[in-house]
Amino acid sequence: MLPEGMYYFSGNDASAEGALAAGCRFYAGYPITPSSELMERMAARLREIGGVFVQMEDEIASISAVIGAAWAGAKAMTATSGPGFSLMQEAIGYAAFTETPCVVVDVQRAGPCTGQATKVGAGDIMQARWGSHGDYQVIALSPWSVQEMYDLTVRAFNLAERFRVPAMLLADEAVAHLRETIKISDAKEIWDRKKRTGASPFGTDEEDGVPPMPAFGEGERLAVTGSTHDDWGFRKTDDPDVHARLVARINEKVLRQEQAIGETESSFLEDADTAVIAYGFTARTSLYAVKQLRKEGLKVGLLRLKTLWPFPESAVGRAGGCVKRILVPEMNRGQVAGEVRKCVRCDVEPLGLTNGEVVPPDAITDALRRMAR
Repeated sequence: MLPEGMYYFSGNDASAEGALAAGCRFYAGYPITPSSELMERMAARLREIGGVFVQMEDEIASISAVIGAAWAGAKAMTATSGPGFSLMQEAIGYAAFTETPCVVVDVQRAGPCTGQATKVGAGDIMQARWGSHGDYQVIALSPWSVQEMYDLTVRAFNLAERFRVPAMLLADEAVAHLRETIKISDAKEIWDRKKRTGASPFGTDEEDGVPPMPAFGEGERLAVTGSTHDDWGFRKTDDPDVHARLVARINEKVLRQEQAIGETESSFLEDADTAVIAYGFTARTSLYAVKQLRKEGLKVGLLRLKTLWPFPESAVGRAGGCVKRILVPEMNRGQVAGEVRKCVRCDVEPLGLTNGEVVPPDAITDALRRMAR
């Protein structure tokens, strides 16, 4: 691993180094703008430390290889962008249902479809949560800096291992291609999946709802299926009680931990009557806009969402209970604004831009001045 110290990285490079620091030793992927630099760095660095890198024929094969590597005992990841993320959705649902810990970095770009392949966007928020069918949970984090591309990649691996779920880093092109100085420290917490000889791999009576996870080749009897299965992995597709119990557990093991998983950061909310709720690169311009308007005497504050799924309802609800109005700027047509509305009683105004550019500070300050009148 890189020695402790200061480094000058792009966001993609920092995410790759964060994955290695978290213990990732397998990467399967297919190059796609604007995530390709992450794959390139993993190709070089995994060779140096005895890991495995495989360039697959497409994104379907990539996420499938990652799932297989996880069941072979490895911490595994892939990275992609919009169209590739779409192709991965069925396998992500399989990973959620088989409780396979893995990490997907989605460097969002302007869509739909091929869209503007080199331009920024944040239109994959709902896809990350609802892209596969059925009821399941994932964990999704939103970095706003190169430092967080590193830190939150480490956290994504820790959460994936702790809760046996697919964890996602919902970055965007602006953060991925940003270059900043970051600090790498040896003092970081690393989680590894729990194991217990002879225990059932798909059921548990423990309060956290997370079963131990053996790997193939460790002497345990393993059957891994995307069909309805009992605690030992045997197909039970005709048993309604087994299905209901399994679906409830894979959801509740994440939802019950919303406050532990969810991370937010507030600025100037103590006396605010108007709040901005933002995430990713847009939160950087939002903070600048808030600071400018406070110099003008406007009581505005910022709540930054570092976790998007499970949605931090408690933190958003508390912020909404203290202000009269909320502005939600984002590089889509209001995907998170809709979630905010579910959590608060005050007025919520979306500010969505879908032109392949970052949301400029002036757009945020103009909207806040108008709302404050």
